[in-house]
Amino acid sequence: MEDHLPKLITDLGLILCVGAVTTLIFKRINQPLVLGYIIAGFLVGPHFDYIPSVAEEHNVEIWAKIGVIFLLFSLGLEFSFKKLLNVGGSASITAIVEIICIVVVGYFVGRWMNWSTMDSIFLGGLLASSSTTIIIRAFDELGLKRKKFANVVFGILIVEDIVVILLMVMLSTMAVSQQFNGTEMFSSLLKLGFFLAIWFIGGIFIIPTFLRSIKKYLDDETLLIISIGLCLAMVYVADSVGFSIELGAFVMGSILAETVYAEKIEHNFQSVKNLFATIFFISIGMMIDPVSMYEHKWAILIVTFLTIFGKLIFTTLGAIISGQPLKQSIQVGMSMAQIGEFAFIVAGLGLTLGVTSDFLFPVAVGVSAITTFTTPYLIKSSEPVYNFLIKILPTKFIDGINKYSSDTQHIQDENKWNSIIRQTITTIFINGIIIIAITIIIRSYVLFLLTDWFSYFGASLASLILTFILCIPFIWAIIGNRPKRDIIREFWDESNYNRAPIIAIITIRLALAIVAVVFIYNQFFSSKIASIILAIILLATMYFLSKYFNKFYNYIQTKFIYNLNEREIMRKKIEDRKRLERFQYSWDNTHISDMIIPQNANFIGVPLGDLDWRTKFQINIAYIKRGDRILQMPNSESTLYPFDKIGIIGTDEQIQRFEKYLQIIGETPPENNELKNTDNITLDKVVIPKNHSPLNQKTIGWVKDTSKGIVVSIERDGQIINNPDRNVAIELGDYLTIVADKKNLKTFIQEYNLK
Repeated sequence: MEDHLPKLITDLGLILCVGAVTTLIFKRINQPLVLGYIIAGFLVGPHFDYIPSVAEEHNVEIWAKIGVIFLLFSLGLEFSFKKLLNVGGSASITAIVEIICIVVVGYFVGRWMNWSTMDSIFLGGLLASSSTTIIIRAFDELGLKRKKFANVVFGILIVEDIVVILLMVMLSTMAVSQQFNGTEMFSSLLKLGFFLAIWFIGGIFIIPTFLRSIKKYLDDETLLIISIGLCLAMVYVADSVGFSIELGAFVMGSILAETVYAEKIEHNFQSVKNLFATIFFISIGMMIDPVSMYEHKWAILIVTFLTIFGKLIFTTLGAIISGQPLKQSIQVGMSMAQIGEFAFIVAGLGLTLGVTSDFLFPVAVGVSAITTFTTPYLIKSSEPVYNFLIKILPTKFIDGINKYSSDTQHIQDENKWNSIIRQTITTIFINGIIIIAITIIIRSYVLFLLTDWFSYFGASLASLILTFILCIPFIWAIIGNRPKRDIIREFWDESNYNRAPIIAIITIRLALAIVAVVFIYNQFFSSKIASIILAIILLATMYFLSKYFNKFYNYIQTKFIYNLNEREIMRKKIEDRKRLERFQYSWDNTHISDMIIPQNANFIGVPLGDLDWRTKFQINIAYIKRGDRILQMPNSESTLYPFDKIGIIGTDEQIQRFEKYLQIIGETPPENNELKNTDNITLDKVVIPKNHSPLNQKTIGWVKDTSKGIVVSIERDGQIINNPDRNVAIELGDYLTIVADKKNLKTFIQEYNLK
C-alpha cells in the first residue's frame, strides 16, 4: 500500500510524542527538561532499536537549525545592551577571568588526552559557559535568588552569554582555516566589532521608528510575524557577510529588546521558541551513541572533574580579583560549576562544520548530566567550605583578601576628565563607524549600479558627492559634538596644566575629520593632494554652516537616544501614572471626621503619645473640642476627657476601624457634628519643588512646628508613608498631606514658595 503521508510529518509526530513523554517524566522528578529532550532524541535516534526511529534525519536537522536560530533570538530578547552595561565591573572581571582560564586549561587537557587540536579547542569552548537554567532552578529551590552573591552570578551569566556568542564566531573562523592564525583572528574580530556596531546603531535608529509608524496595526499576530521576519532577515545578512546564523539571530533579538514591544514579542514568541528548541535538543540527542560514551567514559570523568573544580576555582579566583569578599567569592564559584545549553550548541557547531570528532558531543552530554545533579549540592556546601577554609588558611592571608576587597570597592571616584574623555571617544567611535559604513555601502553597491548609466568617472563622482552629502553631519559631529563651552572654559581657567590636553583633544578631532574626508575621497579617486584640498574646503564650509549641521545632527542624535531609551521612558510614564492614581486615591479618601470620646473610656487622662493611635490605627487628631474651647493640633502630651469631640484624619477604612474601637470601649453618645470654629481646620497637600527648596533635608517635626499642623502622609517615589515620624527628612519632589489652621497653612505655603 502506497504511503501518502510525508515522512517529515511522521518524523515530527514521533519526536514530539516521545518528547512529551520525557517532559512529563522529567517534570515529575524535578530535573531540567533539556536533559529530557536529549534522552528523547536518543530514543528516536539510530542507536536505539526498541521503538521506531526517525526516517529522514536531514529534515530534522533543518528543523533543528531553525531551533538554534530561535533559541539565540530569544536569548537576545532577554539580553539588552544596556543590561550588559549595568552588569558592573565585578561580574565582568569574574566572567572574563573564568572564561580565559577554563578555555586555556580545557585546551591543554584535551591535548593531554591525545585529542586533535580542533577537538581540544572546541572542548575549551564548550566549557566556557555555565547553565542559566540549572542555576536559576537551584537558586529557586534553595531560596537564594535574593542573596547578594546571586546578583553577581546573574551578571556573570550575562557576560558569559555574549562572550560565548563571540567565541562561536571565532571557532567558525578557525574551523575554516583549520589552524590558529593570530592575524586572521584579529582581522575577524575587527570585522565582527565593525558589523556589530553598524547593526546596533542602524537597528536602534530604524527598527523602533518603523514599529512606531505601524503601531496601530500591531496586534499579537502581526507583531509575531514581523519579529520572526526581522530575525530571519538578520540571519540572512549575517550569513551573507560571513558570520554565523546564530550571531544574526542574537543581534536582532538584542535590538528588539530595546523597543517598547520587547515583553510582548517575548511573550508571543515563547511557544514558537519552545517548539523549535525542543526539536533542536531532540536532534542533539539523536547523535548520542552509548557505545561511544562507554568507550570514552574516562574522558567524561576527566572533563567532569575539570568542569567542577576548574570552573569553581577559576570563578572564585576571578571574584577575588574583582574585589569580592572571600565568602561571596566561594559562593559565586560553587554556583557556576556546570555546563549547559551552550555546550550542546558549541559541540553541535563542531559536528556541523565537520571539524570535531563524533565522541565530543556524547562527552558534553555526559558531563552536563553529571554536573546538573551536583550543582545544588555544591551551592549548599559553599558556606561549610568557607568555614573550613577560614580554619585552615593563615590569618594574614584572610586579612589580606578582606583588605584588598575593601580597598577595591572604594576605588570608584571619577576624575574630572573622565566625562570629557568618554564623550570624545564615544563621539569619534560612533560617527567614525557610520562614516565607514556609508562609504563602503556606496562604493560596493551604489557605484556598481551607477556604472550602468554613467562612465566610470561620472559614476565615481556621483558616488563621491552622495557619500559626502550623507556623511557631512557625522564628519561635523567629530569636530562639533564636544562638551559645552562653559565646561571647557572651566577646565581651561582652572589650571594651566589643563590647557595642553584640551588643545590636544581639539587637534585630534580636527585631524580625524580631515582623515575621514581623505578616506572617503580615496575610495573613489586616488589624488592625495586633491583630497587634502577638498578636506580643507569642506571643513571651512562646515564651519560657516555649523548652525545648520548642529541642528540636523542634534535631531539624529535625539532620535537615536529616544529610540534607545524608549522602553524605559514608557515604563517610567506608566509608573508615574500609577503613582499619581495611587496618590489621588489616597488624597480623595483622606478626610476629617468628628467623633465623641465615651464616658467610660479606659484612656481618659492618658497622653496621646502613649496611646500611639498613629501607629495602631494610622489616624491623626486634627483638634479636640472641649466645651467652647478648641485645642488645634494637639501634641503628644495632650490628654482626652469624657465627651471630648475630636477631629479624626484618615481614609474611610482607617476612620471606620477607629470608630469600632471607640464603640467597643464604651457606649458612644449621639453625635452632634455642628461644631463651632472648626471650619478653620483644613486638610491640604503641599508639593516640595524638585529643583530647589529651603525645605530640603528639613524634618517632619520642623514642618509640624512651623505650620502648627500635622503631617498626615508623605508621597515619595510612588510610595506613601502614613503618619511619618518627626525625624524623617523631607526630600525634593515630596508630596506632603498637612492638616492645619487655614491661616497658618497659607502663611507657611507663601513663606516657603510652595504649592
